[in-house]
Amino acid sequence: MEHYYFKLFVCILVVLFGIAKCDIEKDKEKCANELLGISTCLPYVGGEAKAPSMDCCTGFKQVLRDNIECICILIKDRDDPSLGLKINATLALGLPTRCHAPTNQTVQDCP
Repeated sequence: MEHYYFKLFVCILVVLFGIAKCDIEKDKEKCANELLGISTCLPYVGGEAKAPSMDCCTGFKQVLRDNIECICILIKDRDDPSLGLKINATLALGLPTRCHAPTNQTVQDCP
């Protein structure tokens, strides 16, 4: 399992520090810290785990509180092949409920 997280971390770094510059690249630069903070949610939003971990929920609530735009950007860009991530939007949009996040902050309002 540790090997999986190491590979995941490497993938995130590759994504964050890619050579090409475009809107998604700007989004990644803007949200680099937040993406690392919610990286523990990837097994859940990728459909590999049945429930989000406690670390996932802690990181998710912090990003939701501090910079909800980055969660919206990640959901918006989920199908971009340069991300190299598998994200199920339904599971991602359900994180606030699954993590018992404050109801005044929701990813359902993402543009």
